[in-house]
Amino acid sequence: MKRLLIANRGEIACRIIRTAKSLGIETVAVYSEADQHALHTQLADRRVCIGAAAAAQSYLNIPAIIAAASETQADAIHPGYGFLSENAEFARAVCNAGLIFVGPPADAIELMGDKRAAKQAVEAVVVPLLPGYNGADQSLDTLLAKAADIGLPLMIKASAGGGGKGMRLATDQQALKDAIASAKREALAAFGNDTLLLERALIDPRHVEVQVFADQQGHCVYLGDRDCSLQRRHQKVVEEAPAPGLSDDLRQRMGEAAVRAAQACNYVGAGTVEFLLDHDQNFYFLEMNTRLQVEHPVTEKIFGLDLVQWQLAVAQGTPLPLSQAALRPEGHAIEVRLYAEDPLNDFLPQTGEILHWPDDNGQTRDARIDHCLFTGLTIGNHYDPMLGKLIAHGATREQAIERLIQLIEQTPLLGLHHNLGYLRSVLSQPAFKAADLGTGFLSRHAAILSQSAEKKAALQLAALNFFLQAQPSKDSGTGNWYKNLSALAFPSRYKLKLHADDAHTTITLDSKNWPKGELLLTDADIEYKIDQIHQYQNHKAILLHCRIDGVSYKAWITQQGNGLWLQLNGQSFEIHPSNPLATTHTKTGGLNAPMDGRVVACLVAPDSTVAEGDTLMIIEAMKMEMPIRANTSGCVELLCNAGDQIRTGQALAVIHTNHTETQSPEEATHAS
Repeated sequence: MKRLLIANRGEIACRIIRTAKSLGIETVAVYSEADQHALHTQLADRRVCIGAAAAAQSYLNIPAIIAAASETQADAIHPGYGFLSENAEFARAVCNAGLIFVGPPADAIELMGDKRAAKQAVEAVVVPLLPGYNGADQSLDTLLAKAADIGLPLMIKASAGGGGKGMRLATDQQALKDAIASAKREALAAFGNDTLLLERALIDPRHVEVQVFADQQGHCVYLGDRDCSLQRRHQKVVEEAPAPGLSDDLRQRMGEAAVRAAQACNYVGAGTVEFLLDHDQNFYFLEMNTRLQVEHPVTEKIFGLDLVQWQLAVAQGTPLPLSQAALRPEGHAIEVRLYAEDPLNDFLPQTGEILHWPDDNGQTRDARIDHCLFTGLTIGNHYDPMLGKLIAHGATREQAIERLIQLIEQTPLLGLHHNLGYLRSVLSQPAFKAADLGTGFLSRHAAILSQSAEKKAALQLAALNFFLQAQPSKDSGTGNWYKNLSALAFPSRYKLKLHADDAHTTITLDSKNWPKGELLLTDADIEYKIDQIHQYQNHKAILLHCRIDGVSYKAWITQQGNGLWLQLNGQSFEIHPSNPLATTHTKTGGLNAPMDGRVVACLVAPDSTVAEGDTLMIIEAMKMEMPIRANTSGCVELLCNAGDQIRTGQALAVIHTNHTETQSPEEATHAS
């Protein structure tokens, strides 16, 4: 293998390039028109544009990818994860072109990618299954009848699916029909196949998976287990290895079952067998992912291995380098997924320019960030909102948690909302530290979304930053203000009106005590003392240290227009001066697009009567469907059609009521 084409984008493409280069293998990046400036195109030795921004015209375009391999004389293709990584047709096309496919045989992908066939295959080798239906008859009447036989609660899954797409939970008969229709629609859009399977749902089980690896000589091993129970919308958020609290006997039985499942499909390469674990420690086969998982770094950390290096070696016919007996994990590793999303706005995907991202966040023995970011990169709405992963390793689980929290606090991402602060809150929860895990964890602990304390401190720190930046004698580099008292220019009082999202406040800074090295800050009629003020310039960002009433704070700040972005404890805030301090009153009944995307379906007729809470339409962005519901009752005027591309803030519909006047689209309020 001399030249490797990576048929992917984002952080996984960058991660594969890193290992390939370390082995002396040249790399080829493919990219869409939207990704012409992406990091993976800068890291690779060669780059080829394979189509327009839409994934179907680029990263899912098999002929274009094969042509790119031919053009660059690549001799192997690595599919990464997502996109074509579990597409048997793609694996066959690669092999038929005389290239090495860095992944399992097409037949194994096809078997395990069909959830119905996969369950039949693993059942034959004595891997436990949940009660369910995976038959060929997919009529609505049959699905409803089988659902009644299995009983509620019921999980509805796309047979060809993965990653939570085409998956719905039905807890009552009334919601069952809608759940089936929605799952079929999403499955057809995502996978081109709307076949469903039904399965008895376990309430709040743990999601535990086993990493397997097989070579072309018939050897197969398992590399421990991972707990991936913390999920939102069926997407993993936090992963760790090993899964805490399992007995050695249970680990061995799960590992051996995973190996049997892999051997049942003549597997080769890296794969993951996923199980559900109930409260009585019984495990049930969920699915097999025939690719490298997003969360593979936690396994790499505890075993001290490079799984991409293993993949490249096995793809070239090399036997596995270690036997099962030689695989001994050490310590504990935890990974969190960094998403461009707003946790305080229903986790809506975010777009925009990255104003600051550190250049020096590479790997260490105990910490690692896999990412695709750089200052100046624009995050669009064409692809999944995952930007990277933060991973920490420790001798114990407790140490790994603390190191990961510290890594989050030391990683500034400024310019758009993201979930780092949310992830820090999750890791800090006593229940997480006690390993009280389950797929319902994030729902049970929804209070972790509260950021009132951070927002208050963020506004105060923003006011301090505006005050310091206004000083004509400030140092353009490092400013140790508490040691350089003469550098401060008066007036003695400085008043600011600031707002961050829906929070507004008026803050006054008084420098009458500056000769003693402190400022007085008044916020909501409460006076605070600020001292030990440090400022450090880092490219376009400022790192601000200070104490407020004895509590130490460290915030990353960068200017944007007349406002700023500030990150505190991982939480990002967009803060602006506001004058006058007021909220805008708008009429009810308007519905605006909460994000850029596409209208998938309009579910009501124009000018029909709707009730508050009715679903009017479905929009889709970054591979996620979202219902738009009526926020009042009345007669609906639709302002868009199915298939329309929409922009954030665009008016989608107006609901006219008997007691409100007709609204123009500009008067519509945001909805979600």
